[in-house]
Amino acid sequence: MAKQRTQFICANCGTVHPRWSGKCDACGEWNTIVEENPTAGIGGGPNRTLRKGRPVALVPLSGESEDAPRIVSRVGELDRVTGGGIVRGSALLLGGDPGIGKSTLLMQAAAALSRAGHSVVYVSGEEAVAQVRLRAQRLGASDSDVQLAAETNIEDILATLDQGGKRPDLVILDSVQTLWTDSVESAPGTVTQVRASAQAMIRYAKSTGAAVVLVGHVTKEGQIAGPRVVEHMVDAVLQFEGDGAHQYRILRAIKNRFGPTDEIGVFEMTGAGLRQVPNPSELFLGERSANAPGAAVFAAMEGTRPVLVEIQALCAPTSLGTPRRAVVGWDSARLAMVIAVLEAHCGVRLGQHDVYLNVAGGYRIAEPAADLAVAAALVSSLAGLALPATSVYFGEISLSGAVRPVPHAAGRLKEADKLGFGEAVLPAGGGDTGNRRDGLHEMETLMDLVARIAGGKQLVREPDGD
Repeated sequence: MAKQRTQFICANCGTVHPRWSGKCDACGEWNTIVEENPTAGIGGGPNRTLRKGRPVALVPLSGESEDAPRIVSRVGELDRVTGGGIVRGSALLLGGDPGIGKSTLLMQAAAALSRAGHSVVYVSGEEAVAQVRLRAQRLGASDSDVQLAAETNIEDILATLDQGGKRPDLVILDSVQTLWTDSVESAPGTVTQVRASAQAMIRYAKSTGAAVVLVGHVTKEGQIAGPRVVEHMVDAVLQFEGDGAHQYRILRAIKNRFGPTDEIGVFEMTGAGLRQVPNPSELFLGERSANAPGAAVFAAMEGTRPVLVEIQALCAPTSLGTPRRAVVGWDSARLAMVIAVLEAHCGVRLGQHDVYLNVAGGYRIAEPAADLAVAAALVSSLAGLALPATSVYFGEISLSGAVRPVPHAAGRLKEADKLGFGEAVLPAGGGDTGNRRDGLHEMETLMDLVARIAGGKQLVREPDGD
């Protein structure tokens, strides 16, 4: 009897290793290498036979292109993130923290699609059918014709979907970590099971034209649990984000083969489910204190949508040799860069202060256009002077202290004007500002911003005497 061969695979990047080790040489992650049987899986096993390949049709690249047919969910924020609806025959992975509202969002979308005449199948591997019905009643979705099932075996799920002769338009599987297949000899939730189960459902989506949505758990680091190869296999990866201390939720596209990856959808969690927020700026600025020092309003862009958020900074004197830098909602390395530029080119003394930076509402900022707003909040907190309540800030700061232009200035200013912000501090020569001409304060260098905020207040180092 031949000896059974084993191999070791990284659960983070999918790299195969000949032996176990504590660290993956490919991605550098620790404790992610697990053992798997290479003969297990679809087409594996001791009795496998080699299938003779068959030729596929080749088509010229110069042929006519067609738009991907989509299923419009009637949930506007979800359709915005997916690029206009879920593409037929595509596979989508939805991740998020436990209890963030993934099942709630999908149930509301499934009910809306069912009312529009689409065939929807909701398969739960974590709850019984009775529990799913209770949630649907709470969400007001019990009057729809969504078909429910509680099953985790892939073969049974595929057999159920094939019965009746009519394929569904949308299949929701909650969650991918609970699925298992007979072709793999390992426990549900392992790397091999998750990968093989996802591969089987993706093959079903491509062969039938039905859209498949897989729900995935999130690790404590914020990554979707399971092998990262699943994210490479699907057509779109959506992340459902939120803070337990706030009611809002953000749906963000991490990967999308059929649409943009910089759009967001904003929801508010209520007792009756998720409510769409058409104007997220009002949500993030709802509890703003206009007279507090250290608060600046940043005009952000998420795809084609402008969003106004408040950036809060606190500079507190410290007796420690190494002052503390704490950041929530922004890049800590970028904060260190802004502080260094303020010290080197503007003489602003922050070396003896702890700096705390927070983006209000738990919102997360990724674009460098927030540099100017962060610098304004830091100077305002250090000087103890509140910024004008009707001003917004946006612009990128270079290492030389210059303020660089950022794209979409007209869209940012239009959103600010709609919410009553009559002034804007922005880079000089910032491009097209639309119809807005009054109330614009252009900054060429960061020193101009410091002088505008602090005026004659002592924030600059005195020159050393001889």
